[in-house]
Amino acid sequence: MSLRTLESLGSLSGKRVIVRCDLNVPLQDGVITDDGRVRASLATLNALINQGARVIVVSHLGRPDGKPDAKHSLAPVAQRLSELLGKPVAFARDTVGVSAAEAVDALENGDVAVLENLRFNAGETSKDDAVRGAFAAELAALGDAMVSDGFGVVHRKQASVYDLAQLLPSAAGLLIAAELKVLDRLTETPERPYTVVLGGSKVSDKLGVIGHLLPRVDNLLIGGGMLFTFLAAQGHKVGSSLLEPDQIPQVLEYLKTAAELGVTIGIPTDVVVASKFGADADYMVTPAHAIEDTPYGASGIGLDIGPVTAAAFAEAIRGSNTVFWNGPMGVFELVPFAAGTRAVAEALTEVDGLSVVGGGDSAAAVRQLGFTDEQFGHISTGGGASLEFLEGKKLPGWEVRGWSSRVPRSSRVTGK
Repeated sequence: MSLRTLESLGSLSGKRVIVRCDLNVPLQDGVITDDGRVRASLATLNALINQGARVIVVSHLGRPDGKPDAKHSLAPVAQRLSELLGKPVAFARDTVGVSAAEAVDALENGDVAVLENLRFNAGETSKDDAVRGAFAAELAALGDAMVSDGFGVVHRKQASVYDLAQLLPSAAGLLIAAELKVLDRLTETPERPYTVVLGGSKVSDKLGVIGHLLPRVDNLLIGGGMLFTFLAAQGHKVGSSLLEPDQIPQVLEYLKTAAELGVTIGIPTDVVVASKFGADADYMVTPAHAIEDTPYGASGIGLDIGPVTAAAFAEAIRGSNTVFWNGPMGVFELVPFAAGTRAVAEALTEVDGLSVVGGGDSAAAVRQLGFTDEQFGHISTGGGASLEFLEGKKLPGWEVRGWSSRVPRSSRVTGK
C-alpha cells in the first residue's frame, strides 16, 4: 500500500494543520484511566510542531449522540496532551463555533489547540452525505491541510475521517504509517509459524476475520465468550455461558475448512465456571465438556479459559514467529477471571518475532494487568480497524485517499 506521507504536504511552517487523532480514551470521573491513545499521537504531533505548523487536534470521545455532554468532553485529554508534549495546549469549548475559531486564530507556529468532541455535532456521524459534508466543510475552513492519524476510526465513513479528506490536501500521520507497516507484515509476509488468538464476547464479530485468515495461519486459538459457541458446535452443553446458536453452522464450516487446510484451531479443554457474573461469585475449574456437571448446573457461566488451556495457548504462542491477538480470554476486569488473559499476554512478551496486540479490550487488558507497551512488538490503537483490515474490508478513511488493502476479498475461504 502506498501512503501519502507528511512530506507530500510540503513545507508546513505557518500552515494550519488539522490532525484527526483517535483520542477516545476511557474516563472515570473525568480522569483518564488509560492514556495509550494520547501517547500514540505524540510522534505525529511533535513532527508537525517541529516543522512550525499550527496544529489543530480533532477527535471524538464516547458516544454523546450528536449533542454536547460534559462527561464526554475532551478537556481532560487536552490537559494530558499538554503534560505529555511539555507545552501549553489550547482547548476550544466547541468544534466549529466561536471558541474554535478564536483558538485557531490565536495559534502561532508550533502551537497546538484541541477542539471539543467532534461527536457533539450530529454532522460527524450522520448517514446523510449532505449533512456530513456540511460539517466537514466547516471543519475545513479552519485549516490549510489535514493529517489522518486516527487509526481507530479509519474504518468509519464520518465527516472528519472521510469527507474532510476530500476538501483539504491530506496525508497519513506517523501512527497510521506504523499501523500499516505491521498490518502488511501480518497479511503479506508473516513469518511462520503464524498464530492468531481471538477472544472477546461474540463469535459473530470475528467470523469474517476467521474466514479470511484461515488460509494464512498455522494456529487459531479461541477464547473469551466466543469459545462457548465453538464448544456448542462440538456438541457440548455450555450452561448459561454466552452462546450464539445461530452461528453454530458457520463455526462447523470453519472447523471443517481448518481440518482440510491443516490449520490447528485451539478450542479450550478446560474453563473457569462461576455461579454468577461477579467478582464475588463462587467459581471452579472444570473440563470444557462438563460445564453443566458442576454444582452450578445449567446456571453455571463460563468466564475464563482454564489453566490447562492457558498453558497450551502460551506454548503455541511462544513457539510462533508471528502472533496477532484480539480479544481477552475472559472477564479480565474481575480478578478471579483474569488468569487466562494474563497467560496469553505474558506469552506474547516472550515471542521471538512479531507480537501484535490488536487494540481495543486487548490493549486495555495488558495495561490493566500491569504490562507495558514496550513489552510487545506492537499495540494497535484500533481493534475494529485492525480486524476489518485483516478481513479484507475496505476502510473508508483510506479508500478516500486511494489507499486500500492489498489482500483481495476473493481469497476468503467461504465468501460469506
